[in-house]
Amino acid sequence: MNKRKVLRVAAPLIIVVAIVGIWAFKNAVESTEEAPQPGQSGTEIVLTEEEQDDFALDVSALDLEKLTSYGLPIVIDFGAGWCSPCKQFAPILEAMHDEMLGKAIIKYVDTEDNADIAADFPISVIPTQVFINPDGTPYAASADLGVEFKTYTYKDSGAAAFTVHEGALTEEKLRAILINMGASE
Repeated sequence: MNKRKVLRVAAPLIIVVAIVGIWAFKNAVESTEEAPQPGQSGTEIVLTEEEQDDFALDVSALDLEKLTSYGLPIVIDFGAGWCSPCKQFAPILEAMHDEMLGKAIIKYVDTEDNADIAADFPISVIPTQVFINPDGTPYAASADLGVEFKTYTYKDSGAAAFTVHEGALTEEKLRAILINMGASE
């Protein structure tokens, strides 16, 4: 009779312990799965209204201090609507902007409409891209990328001021540069 009493108490207790164990195991497995980060495939990035302007491709104003506060690589392309190479490069720039949203900041400045912005940069031909590291310093181009860059320096200090590429880039080259700058794949 003692065994029956023990069994009556133990059986429900074992069932409750098993259910709690299964629940704990299931929740522990779910919580260890890595949550996708903004910019990764399958996630939607939700930007505030102000951030939408900061991450928009086309610009009419450019605040580099604000953009560098995001800690992302920055590419600013200077072009114009009448420029044939600019028109050919535009779909590549748009595709990379969409692909790298949240991983890099890609901007387009129309030099006709925004000559005041272009005047702050060493633009001698269009299209020209200016590359800025996540920390706000000019990009130190890697030689193994197979892309020709120009580095402009300050006369008084000799420090790098701008790193630019003149002409259009292929999607593969632009992606390789952004990844080299620190954008996640």
